[in-house]
Amino acid sequence: MLVKTYCAAVNGLEVTTVTIEVSVSRGVMYHLTGLADTAVKESHDRIVAALQNNGFKFPVADITINMAPADLRKEGSAYDLPLAIGILAATGKMNADRLSQYMLVGELGLDGRIQPVRGALPIAIRARKEAFKGLIVPQQNVREAAVVNQLEVYGMESIADVIRFLNGDDQAYQPTIVNTRKEFYEQQSNFDLDFADVRGQENVKRAMEVAAAGGHNMIMIGPPGSGKSMMAKRLPSILPPLSLSESLETTQIHSVAGKLGKNMSLISQRPFRSPHHTISQVALVGGGMTPQPGEISLAHNGVLFADELPEFSKATLEVLRQPLEDRKITISRAKYTIEFPCSFMFVASMNPCPCGYFNDPTHHCVCSPGQIQRYMNKISGPLLDRIDIQCEITPVPFKDISKAEPGELSASIRERVIAARHLQEERFRDFPGIHCNAQMSERMIHQFAEPDEAGIELLRMAMERLNLSARAYNRILKVARTIADLEGCEHVKSNHLGEAISYRNLDRGDWAERSLC
Repeated sequence: MLVKTYCAAVNGLEVTTVTIEVSVSRGVMYHLTGLADTAVKESHDRIVAALQNNGFKFPVADITINMAPADLRKEGSAYDLPLAIGILAATGKMNADRLSQYMLVGELGLDGRIQPVRGALPIAIRARKEAFKGLIVPQQNVREAAVVNQLEVYGMESIADVIRFLNGDDQAYQPTIVNTRKEFYEQQSNFDLDFADVRGQENVKRAMEVAAAGGHNMIMIGPPGSGKSMMAKRLPSILPPLSLSESLETTQIHSVAGKLGKNMSLISQRPFRSPHHTISQVALVGGGMTPQPGEISLAHNGVLFADELPEFSKATLEVLRQPLEDRKITISRAKYTIEFPCSFMFVASMNPCPCGYFNDPTHHCVCSPGQIQRYMNKISGPLLDRIDIQCEITPVPFKDISKAEPGELSASIRERVIAARHLQEERFRDFPGIHCNAQMSERMIHQFAEPDEAGIELLRMAMERLNLSARAYNRILKVARTIADLEGCEHVKSNHLGEAISYRNLDRGDWAERSLC
C-alpha cells in the first residue's frame, strides 16, 4: 500500500514542500531515501518508541520511505510526525483519507509528545500558498503559525491527538485563531526602558533622536559610566513602530532561528540585539552547517548594538561592511547559497582610549598618544565611513544626576521621529526600497539635500578647518536632511549643516594630538 503525507523543508527563509511517500510490502526491512541527514534517519527509533508508548505496535514489514524532492537535503527532527503518521496509514492502522488536506510538522518524544520545531511561521505561509486546508503543529508553535489567515492551524500535544483528529474526531479539536491586529497594536508601545530615566546628556539624546529619525548608524565615544549603553538600550523606544509587513518579515527570521518565545505570535517591537565582543563571524552574519540567520539578520528592522567596539575582532567587524551597504547578506557555501535580509541600525559605543579616561575632566588619562592612536585604528576607515553620526560623550555632572526632574519621555521624542519619517516616506514614494534618509544614493542626495551657497561655503570651511575627509561630505548632507525633516523644513539650511558637522568627531583624526594639549 502506498500513502503520502506532507511536510516542509526550511532552508534559510525559503520553504519547500516535502512529500513523504510510504510503501509497505512483505518483509522486515526499513528503507529511507531522499537525502536525509542523521537527525532524520534517527527518527526511526523515536517513532518506534512513541508508537509503542501510545498503544501501537511498529509494523513488521518491508517499509520503503521516499522524501521528495529526493535531491533536496532534509535536516532536523520536524519530519518525525509525518513519517510516523505515514507508516500507520500505510499499514492500515489509521484512516488515510484526510492526509492530503493537511501539512504536518513536529518532533516526537519517546512518550509520543510532540516537541516544538523551528520555522513554523514560514511553513504555515507555504502551506497556505500550496492550498492545504490546514496545518498540524506542536502546541508550543500554534500561535506562531496561526498568524497566517485562511489556513486552519491545529496545535497538538501528542501523536495520539493527531491520530484521533485525522480519523475524523473533529469535535474535540478546534483550529487556533489569533487576532493579529489586536495583539500587534496593543503591544507596540509597551517599553520597559524610557529616556525619561536618563539625566543630563541632552546633546547625546538629540543625536539619538536624529539617528532614529533618519535611520542613521551611530557611534558614541566616551569614558566608562557616561551612559553609552544605558541610552543605546532605550533607542528602540523612540524608533517608529513596526508595520504589519515588517513585523511578519522579522518574525519569520526569528522563527527560523528558533528565537520566538513560547506561545508567541508576532514580534510587535523592533528587535534590539547586543552580541558580546567575542562573537564569531558566522554567529554575526549567519551560516553554519545548517544555515541559520546571524545577529545582523535577527536585528532586521531594528538595532544592532556593538558595545566596546574596538574589543571586537577586526576580521569580525570587517564582515559588517557589505551588509551595512546592501542591507542583505548572501551566505555562499559549497552545498548551499542562502540570502537573509539585514536592514538594521548599527549603533556602537567605545572608550576614547585604552584606559578609558581620555578627555574626562574627573580622571587622569595614562595613555600615550601612540597608544590612543593604535586603539582608534582598530576601527577601519571603510567601516567608519558607514557610520553617519559620531558623538563624543562626557560624564554627567553631579548637579544633573541629582536633579529630581526626569528627562523627556520617549513617547514625546518618538512623536517627532514618526513625523520626520512620514516626510521621508512621502519624499521617497517613487523610489522602491528607500524608506529613510540613511538609504539615499548620491543622486538622491543632490536631488533632496543640496544646500544653498551659504551652506556650501560652510561645508568647505568645515572640511578645511576640521580636517574632515571627503567621505564625510555625503554623510553630513544625509544627516542635515534629517535634521531639516525634524524641523519640518523643505530645504537644508546652514544651521542644519552646522549640527550635522558637529556629529563627525572621529573624522577629525586628531585624538592623539589632543592628548598632548
